[in-house]
Amino acid sequence: MEFSLTEEQELLQETVRGFVAKECPSPRLRELFDAGEGHDAALWTGLAEMGLAGLAVPEAFGGAGLEVLELALVAEVLGAGALPAPFFGHSLATLALALGGSEAQRMSWLPRLATGETIGSVAFAEPGEAWDPSAWRLCLDGDRLTGAKRFAPHAHLADLLVVGIAGGGLALVEPRTGGVQIERVDGLDRTRPLAHLRFEGAVAEALAQGGAAAPRVRDAGLVLLAADAFGGAWTLLEMTRAYTLVREQFGFPLAQFQAVKHQLANLATDLEPTRALWWFAAHAQDHVRDQAERSAAIAKAHVTERAVQVARGALELHGGIGFTWECDVQFWFKRALFDRALLGSPAQHRERSARLAGW
Repeated sequence: MEFSLTEEQELLQETVRGFVAKECPSPRLRELFDAGEGHDAALWTGLAEMGLAGLAVPEAFGGAGLEVLELALVAEVLGAGALPAPFFGHSLATLALALGGSEAQRMSWLPRLATGETIGSVAFAEPGEAWDPSAWRLCLDGDRLTGAKRFAPHAHLADLLVVGIAGGGLALVEPRTGGVQIERVDGLDRTRPLAHLRFEGAVAEALAQGGAAAPRVRDAGLVLLAADAFGGAWTLLEMTRAYTLVREQFGFPLAQFQAVKHQLANLATDLEPTRALWWFAAHAQDHVRDQAERSAAIAKAHVTERAVQVARGALELHGGIGFTWECDVQFWFKRALFDRALLGSPAQHRERSARLAGW
């Protein structure tokens, strides 16, 4: 069985990679990181013009009609560039509507989300590390929502929030219409800001098929985080390889020392096989539904943990200067920690995967 990317998928990645390299080189990334907004209107406009805002939106509503694998391939490239953009939350919001919205809901929102003029995001977590739909307790009373959500990505930018509600369903909220308090969180990754949300009788509309869509959207989120972490980890490996070729110790480049060669080789051989995990997990979301949930949990747990391992190794080989604000290693180190934590820890998802396997 051949399991490789098509020419169109490779072209998609190359196009996005060229955009990131041109529009967000290291000096620009540092400016945006220091600002802490996790957003640049020009970058988002550029991504939207390439069709990335509507990548998973059905063609009937103005999107590209592609699958979770294409979303993940883009997430890998954005992770490699540490691009500050609301792609993650926006993609999950569009997927939630595409999978769970009524015809009227999809007609109302998807065309605007597809162009990027409307920015979407999701709010899943609740106090107590309650990420899973079965643990949601936020109450929708008629058309009013009351309660709290935590760690919503790019919530301060969102025109539309897809919110997890009690019973494992989803609801649409327009945060700018009132009844929603947004408290920015001072998180590690300043390219992807988070917020705690308080709903105080906010107007909300349940997604018609939200109960069926919620687990699929959660699993897609796990895959996107794994892909992002993989892309960032490879960037760290390349940065570290280049650094060891020019940094000298005892009059020789670090790369000539056998211990350094071994450490880099071990990190690379630990990371590369995980590519198959998130590729298959992404593919399974649309084509192997009986394995989709477990493969997403395994990919999230394993890939993000390996990415943090690579980040720690890269920091060590940079002499620990990744802890300083001036060294670019910090961007991807913090991004790896973000990917590991959001939507649940590796331990949580390993436990889930074991339960799903009947262990």
